Amino acid sequence: MANLYIGLVHYPIMNKHKEVITTAITNYDIHDIARASVTYDVSKYFVIHNIPAQRELAATIMEHWKTGFGSTYNPDRKDAFIGVELVNSIAVAVRMVEEIEGVKPIIATTDARTYDNTITYGAMRKHLENEQVPVLVLFGTGYGMTKETMESFDYILEPIYGHGEYNHLSVRSAVSIILDRLRGEAWWSK
Repeated sequence: MANLYIGLVHYPIMNKHKEVITTAITNYDIHDIARASVTYDVSKYFVIHNIPAQRELAATIMEHWKTGFGSTYNPDRKDAFIGVELVNSIAVAVRMVEEIEGVKPIIATTDARTYDNTITYGAMRKHLENEQVPVLVLFGTGYGMTKETMESFDYILEPIYGHGEYNHLSVRSAVSIILDRLRGEAWWSK
């Protein structure tokens, strides 16, 4: 089975005016994605932010739950933060996975649109279950990563479609859904 890594990217991100921006760290994204990562056996969750002050904020939040009052108030959160890594770029996250695994990971991202290199969840799940090359799935914040950044990745996972026409999930909801599709129990075969 291939190891799965994920990253939450805050730069380079598009805003609704298609301008390149850096998005802010949010407390809920750190917590909820860390908990989902442990639940679905993610090897490491990278919080990727280019601004040192934002990484310091994330480190402060994490320390509260790892060693501060939060570690005794809610010990389950302490366990969730063990696999969280703060890095300043996508390249650093890729390099860290490569150092851990001894091979460059397959890099995939997500988007609400399809592309020439779009891959189904079934195909990615099959890779994770049957191959050894690790996978790093990157999630964009804001209005998604820049086109140039996305074009540098191996695959783009197919969009998540709900029953209705509205299609704008929070990133932490999308991460949970995607982790369940890639690593959740095969409920459809029961």
